[in-house]
Amino acid sequence: MTRGTDAVHVLAAETGGPFDLINGLPVHPLVVHAAVVLVPLAALGLIAMAVWPQFSRRCGWLVVGASVVAAGASFVAKESGEAMADRLAEPGFDHADLGELMPAFAVALMLAVIVLWLIDRRTPEGDRAPRRGLRMVVAIVAVIVAVAALVWVVRVGDSGAKSVWSGRVVASSTG
Repeated sequence: MTRGTDAVHVLAAETGGPFDLINGLPVHPLVVHAAVVLVPLAALGLIAMAVWPQFSRRCGWLVVGASVVAAGASFVAKESGEAMADRLAEPGFDHADLGELMPAFAVALMLAVIVLWLIDRRTPEGDRAPRRGLRMVVAIVAVIVAVAALVWVVRVGDSGAKSVWSGRVVASSTG
């Protein structure tokens, strides 16, 4: 299989498995975009939950759902990336190393969302004082986790984009 002057060497051996191919196409590029979109959305939702408890109580379940799907998508992206790397003769090693940790960041994000949401759901509107300190600590940790997940998904995505597109895109000149 060739693309322009660059050849992508595909191993003849079938690796098989649920994370390898769908209809003859690698699973990784098909699912990676779910993680690239949902991890930042869940992280931004978590930050909104941390600074605005009413948002957490009203819409937190949406952020919980997004974070659960983001964690699953991150895991599938990692596993399918490993299957794809087995097929490619020259995988992007930086991308693979960074991607190895993405599910851990996504799971930490999911847990922070769930914990903050449960605290906000279980605290009645008029009785916030007893849990104010706990909520403050959890909110601070949650924001740190959200920022870390955002930074990591950008690093993984950037390294993946560079491994695929570096040297293939010609910058246009405007003059």
